[in-house]
Amino acid sequence: MVKVRAEGICGRDLVIWRGGFRNLRPPLVLGHEIFGELNGKAVGIFGAITDGTCPYCRAGKENLCVNLQFFGEGRPGGYAEAVIAPRSNVFELPDNDYVKYAAAVCPLATAIHASKLGNVGPGTRVLVTGAGGGVGIHTIQYLKSIGAYVISVTSPGKADFVAKYSDEVITDREFSRRVRDVDVALEIVGAATINESLRALRREGTLVLIGNTEGEEIRLTRPALTVMREHRIVGSAAYTRREVLEAVDLLHRGVIKPIYRVYSFKDVNQAYNDLVNQRVLGRAVLVF
Repeated sequence: MVKVRAEGICGRDLVIWRGGFRNLRPPLVLGHEIFGELNGKAVGIFGAITDGTCPYCRAGKENLCVNLQFFGEGRPGGYAEAVIAPRSNVFELPDNDYVKYAAAVCPLATAIHASKLGNVGPGTRVLVTGAGGGVGIHTIQYLKSIGAYVISVTSPGKADFVAKYSDEVITDREFSRRVRDVDVALEIVGAATINESLRALRREGTLVLIGNTEGEEIRLTRPALTVMREHRIVGSAAYTRREVLEAVDLLHRGVIKPIYRVYSFKDVNQAYNDLVNQRVLGRAVLVF
């Protein structure tokens, strides 16, 4: 039993809250970004339980486990004073700055995984949509840390801050006419921006689909563009345990700065309201 100290609010939580996963039924205790105390030690909980025996788990791709079960979905999650977890899902933290890890481990591990799928390296021109959100703001920091050229798309109100971690910043209003010939597009927003991201890709470019924040149907308005340019569209499913520990290390060493706003647990509805209305720069974190 882990005593929860801080819990990040993931975009996945918002999708569940909106009813985006039709196989889930309330009552649910949401939350898979769980950090707290176990026997007086600072710990985190890997956000999903895996069987460890399927072909994907044996290949080190446990994010694709055929029996994967997220906290907050198949079992009670971290929007609570305490969480029961298998001991194998609990890992020690290098310090007890719970909020830092709750704010950034999940989005940073997501960025690490997606960047590998896109073969991003030094000098790669990468477009990131939703760059001012919880995943986006940590993704662009990670990309800069590995030497990529970062083109960020964000709302006008977040543009100045996002510029600190970007080589170029494009506001939502300018997106359709400003970006060309990128190597990789990390698509965090989904339906609202995916067609502009594809238009911005060079020939043989790769779009990594990380999220679809509104849960709307995704349609390709110009499929011939993707066909003729031989685009690759790759889904990115969360992250592995190794990538979680890599994210923890980067945060502990100060390579990545966590960007967040703190809410007490009793103010969870205010946090959701602020997230839906794009009033949160970075991640919203619940503290107990």
